[in-house]
Amino acid sequence: MTKVLLATLIAFLSVASLSAQTVRDRNNMKIGTIENQGTVRDANNMKVGSIDNNGTVRDRNNMKVGSISNDGTIRDRNNMKIGSVGNDGTVRDRNNMKIGSIGKDGTVRDRNNMKIGTANGVNMFHTAVYYFFNLL
Repeated sequence: MTKVLLATLIAFLSVASLSAQTVRDRNNMKIGTIENQGTVRDANNMKVGSIDNNGTVRDRNNMKVGSISNDGTIRDRNNMKIGSVGNDGTVRDRNNMKIGSIGKDGTVRDRNNMKIGTANGVNMFHTAVYYFFNLL
């Protein structure tokens, strides 16, 4: 019975790790994960927030702190536009000034085109919330 439980636990953990994408800093150090269902965790695996299927961004206490619309517009808790992400990965602030970009390979760059991290396989909008808009 113990062997069956252990095998089940190992299988579960293996599948669970496949459902999260690692977010890394410029030095390739893990700074968090964004799970497929939208849960956002820090490097210590503590939940720091979530991004719902409808685009609502929530903090660790499940309070709404912002949103992401299908067109890439990012809004704060008061529904004020704080930025956007274009289909090409360009990230802009509320004044439409370029503040960075997210490449198709997941490379995240600041306004000076310096690499600030990677989020390979993470939804581009979620990546923008994580790196540029401090909603979590």
